Amino acid sequence: MRILLVEDDQILGDAMCRSLEHAGHAVDWTRNGNDADLALGDQVYDLALLDLGLPKLDGFEILRRLRERKSNLPVLIVTARDSLTDRIKGLDLGADDYVLKPFDMPELLARVRSQARRTLSLSSTRIIYGPLTYDMADHLITVDGQPMAISPREFDILETLLLKVGKLITKEQLIEKLCNWDEELGSNAIEVYIHRLRKKLQPLGVELITVRGLGYMLDKRND
Repeated sequence: MRILLVEDDQILGDAMCRSLEHAGHAVDWTRNGNDADLALGDQVYDLALLDLGLPKLDGFEILRRLRERKSNLPVLIVTARDSLTDRIKGLDLGADDYVLKPFDMPELLARVRSQARRTLSLSSTRIIYGPLTYDMADHLITVDGQPMAISPREFDILETLLLKVGKLITKEQLIEKLCNWDEELGSNAIEVYIHRLRKKLQPLGVELITVRGLGYMLDKRND
């Protein structure tokens, strides 16, 4: 899933990002309420993990605005506010779940998986980009209906790019995506996989663009 994490605590946010990405999710992290509200208005997500006590705009107001826009995005409130009044208010405003801090990371990931199952059952599970189709339910990338011949690491890189089409993916994000493998990966290794993947995408009319100093993104050629 593509997840928006809204958390102003640097240490906790970093730990949550790492755990979610290791579990295979694409994560955007905002640290204040204004940025979260803008991201929810401009981008498409499968789930939001929302803190309540945020700078500039609190979580309740973010949730209220989201539901006023008629969005049915699943929202999991993650907060230290443990009063019954706050829990009721969050659920009444449209939250789908409520997790109290401190929490165990395996429990949070289980709640995320639960929301993922609901999302997949209610919405399309495919991303189509030119001749490429990524089936999230079957974890399969096909070209004109046929499985694409790529290595597991090339698959992980292409999956990450497809989940964030139109956005830059940094080299560090790709390293994080692949760091669940046994050996460590450096920037040079990522460049090798990018080079191999680019050569396989070019005949399909899909360009894997390198933006120097920033990252990578997909682009379709207009022939």
